Amino acid sequence: MKALTPYLNFAGTTEEAFAFYAEVFGGQSLGVARFRDFGSSMGDLPEEDLDKVANAGLTLPNGTMMMGTDMLASLGQELIRGNNFSLHVEADDAAEAQRLFAALSQGGTVSMEPAPTEWAEWFGGCTDRFGVEWMVSFTGSVQFGA
Repeated sequence: MKALTPYLNFAGTTEEAFAFYAEVFGGQSLGVARFRDFGSSMGDLPEEDLDKVANAGLTLPNGTMMMGTDMLASLGQELIRGNNFSLHVEADDAAEAQRLFAALSQGGTVSMEPAPTEWAEWFGGCTDRFGVEWMVSFTGSVQFGA
């Protein structure tokens, strides 16, 4: 496994929160990807959601990374205490990603069926049987935004 990264969910304040965390912790912003950057792959989002943050990243001075997103009601998402974060696992290869996802989703629920995406060769989302939300990916040769 390459990394385990906290992934924070916000109700429209991701950009403000990450500016705050950069001020508090220091580190290097990895930039912001907006929902409009994904084109039609995110579905038919309303205009007011297109400039919200799909992904923000911050690398802390010790090399730890944190990421975050704005949750969208138009995607059926609601921010409630307890779902304001998930854990992201970056696997070493697709086979490891598949194994980890299968184990984590067993007895839980799948929120995103594993599939290739614009940001990874293999990506899936689930909530385990203990209520913890997970995102499992293998980036592989994908270079998002390239």
